[in-house]
Amino acid sequence: MKKIALITGATSGIGAACARKFAEGGYSLILTGRNEGKLAEIKDELEKEGTKVITLAFDVRDANAAQKAIESLAGEWESVDVLINNAGLALGLEKEYEGDMNDWNTMIDTNIKGLLTMTRLVVPGMVKRDSGHVINIGSVAGDAAYANGNVYCATKAAVKTITDGLRIDVAESAVRVTNIKPGLVETNFSVIRFHGDESRAENVYKGIEPLTGADIADVAFYAASAPKHVQIAEVLVLATHQGSGSVIYRKPQ
Repeated sequence: MKKIALITGATSGIGAACARKFAEGGYSLILTGRNEGKLAEIKDELEKEGTKVITLAFDVRDANAAQKAIESLAGEWESVDVLINNAGLALGLEKEYEGDMNDWNTMIDTNIKGLLTMTRLVVPGMVKRDSGHVINIGSVAGDAAYANGNVYCATKAAVKTITDGLRIDVAESAVRVTNIKPGLVETNFSVIRFHGDESRAENVYKGIEPLTGADIADVAFYAASAPKHVQIAEVLVLATHQGSGSVIYRKPQ
């Protein structure tokens, strides 16, 4: 039987790239996201290539909806081999004392509480089967705060500590836990951060060749494909001209 990967936030960016990479690697997929139409599109694309796909449309911020979705899985689909907690976002780039509290709540509820919800729903089955892998998509922003990143950086710092804590909690089992920390990745991330301002979002990537969603998917698949006795605990992935979360060399335009 093929292994099964459950990917949250699978409709675009890193999540969609992980879906394609794991499909290429022979996995069957459970794809989740808020946009039912986009989920249907990627399901159709991958099924045409021979991949078995189930889609679950819900918002990870809604714990009840998440629970109902996971409980709807039956038969072979109940045994998730790889959980990729990818759903996350940044909103706003203001000083902490000028930030939007609605933005804060959305980031905290998605990046932290949504990840915890999915972990709570899926990992008990892994522990029971003594097999599985949790891959959390963190960020270089979780290592150190950068200017105006305050709450977003805090949520990704939480992802790091939550991932470390889970790794400790499941150490007696064969479940593996990985935190992947991307730097500058060109997806719709910045468009969302700037509330749809595409011109402002484009400036984020000027003068540097950023990472792509596919680059991060490659790392996730490598971690999942390592020998069973090897646990890739944490990976920091930066663009070549990025030194840290706040240091980026941009070529003159």
